[in-house]
Amino acid sequence: MAKKGYTPEQIINKLREAELLLQRGETVAVISKKISWRKEYGGMRIEQAKKLKSLEKENTRLKKLVADISLDNAILKEVAEGNF
Repeated sequence: MAKKGYTPEQIINKLREAELLLQRGETVAVISKKISWRKEYGGMRIEQAKKLKSLEKENTRLKKLVADISLDNAILKEVAEGNF
């Protein structure tokens, strides 16, 4: 299976590298790909990024559970009303 993206640790390391290049006088055009994640991960420590990733995963799992329960509830309502 192909890897879908970067880990939070890789992103933070790339941001640090981009900041160093900016301080050395590199142009934004040269390092723009490395800065594209700045809004989400800029200023984070690696532990914070790991926690964010795990919370996003848990949130996705919980959303699926809520969707399944809602579907089950709707099916039970229809059966109880006799509209099947």
